[in-house]
Amino acid sequence: MSLWMILPVSLPVFTITGIWVVYAMSLYNQHVCPVHNWLYNESCEEQLPLQRGPVLCCTLDNIPLISKCGTLPPESCFFSLICSTGSFMVFVLKALPLLFDVVLQRNWVWWMNVVWGAADHRCSVSEKHQNCILAHTAAALAPGSCCRLIMVGNFQVDFAKVLHYVGAGVTFPSSMLFVCLQSALTYRLAKTQEEYRIGHLRVGMALLALVALVLSGVFFCQESFALQHASAIFEWIYCMLIMLFYGLLPLSSGTCRGTH
Repeated sequence: MSLWMILPVSLPVFTITGIWVVYAMSLYNQHVCPVHNWLYNESCEEQLPLQRGPVLCCTLDNIPLISKCGTLPPESCFFSLICSTGSFMVFVLKALPLLFDVVLQRNWVWWMNVVWGAADHRCSVSEKHQNCILAHTAAALAPGSCCRLIMVGNFQVDFAKVLHYVGAGVTFPSSMLFVCLQSALTYRLAKTQEEYRIGHLRVGMALLALVALVLSGVFFCQESFALQHASAIFEWIYCMLIMLFYGLLPLSSGTCRGTH
């Protein structure tokens, strides 16, 4: 197994583990309330970090959104590290193959196969023009989404709300668009039954991620405490699905074959 094949798998392993560690740290320091807590109050006599006892008084400031979990130190430092490192890994996986192919006019066939799971080495040939557009469009999403993810991790929502929301507002839709393009590309280049099954799996994950993203956005705008808490849960589901999707990219590394 080539070392490059580890990259798509290491991305979800690193980010999912890291995000849950951030949640555990914020829970331990009582900066957020547990995910299983659905009871919130308009205000509390004491701030959450100062409370003691099995029953905690939670407000909307303590909803366990991912960004809320990484707002205060020490977990904010680790959250920033996770987002910055994850952004770099995504850039390597999504943008560098495009740069090598377009700027240096070289064809990194195997790497493209692993990274895209369906990127055809004959992208320069006219009959593969549409597939090439899909693959390059997906790759072109990388620089912008990576920069915005760095904004999400380094500009905490309680201290730089506008910059944080701008970053999140670009990162979430662009990652969803990449997943959709990748799923479409998998079907377009599938030739065997196994590759079609991989396509079914990716489309299923893409649909679940889309539902989670829409519900998270809709519930986030509501005044109901329960719906805002549900928004946090759907945000977690969405991020887990997107990261797992990246981890499945090597599954179809054998889809394309060929050499110059």
